[in-house]
Amino acid sequence: MTEMTTDIATATAARAEDLHRQYGRGTAAVRALRGVSVALAPGTFTAVMGPSGSGKTTLLHCLAGMDRPTRGSVWWGGTEVSRLPERRLAQLRRSRVGFVFQAFNLMPAMTVAQNVELPGRLAGKRPDHGQVLDALARVGLAGRERHRPGQLSGGQQQRVAIARALVYRPQVLFADEPTGALDRATGHEILALLRSGVDRDGGTCAMVTHDPVAAGYADRVLLLADGVVVDEFERPTAARVVERLSRLGGGAR
Repeated sequence: MTEMTTDIATATAARAEDLHRQYGRGTAAVRALRGVSVALAPGTFTAVMGPSGSGKTTLLHCLAGMDRPTRGSVWWGGTEVSRLPERRLAQLRRSRVGFVFQAFNLMPAMTVAQNVELPGRLAGKRPDHGQVLDALARVGLAGRERHRPGQLSGGQQQRVAIARALVYRPQVLFADEPTGALDRATGHEILALLRSGVDRDGGTCAMVTHDPVAAGYADRVLLLADGVVVDEFERPTAARVVERLSRLGGGAR
């Protein structure tokens, strides 16, 4: 396992260097990422945007250790994770990162509490019921631990997914269009939760989104097109995001 220098390791929670990801071979090959280098500083919120097919979700999955790069490296702190054996990577992923899916990915036959506990059980940990209740309280679902996903609204199900991602206090939270299936009011509540995790808890968050308003909750925006980072700016507003996206000619999606 390769180690980074101390200065770089302490300055980044997650980092990609010269990241390439290709799917397929020959004339059918798709180059989803073409030499992307990005760094997520501790205690920051980054929004990743770009047209459809620009490589946003591929980048997020590679940074989260859910997909392997074809070339290049991914680091969490001072540890290069892109070359770790799958079992070791899975263990490290469960202890260091959380992931929020747009489609929630909850188990319908399990209670809310059991869904939140699931990553810990998969990692061989004895679930701490107090931690689970605390995570649910943080996302506004105190008292709902015995409900099942089908008894909850879409926004409440997404809150369960966030509680599941946060229960073991990961160093980095990755969110793939976490508000894409929600109404605007509920979406704002979810974004406020993500923002609070950075401001109150000192966590790091990277979010793929197509929504300029959602991007306004972040500290900076990365714009991708054709598998490369084509723009980056801090202190985004919805109007500023729309203006930058318009230069790509593909709109927010």
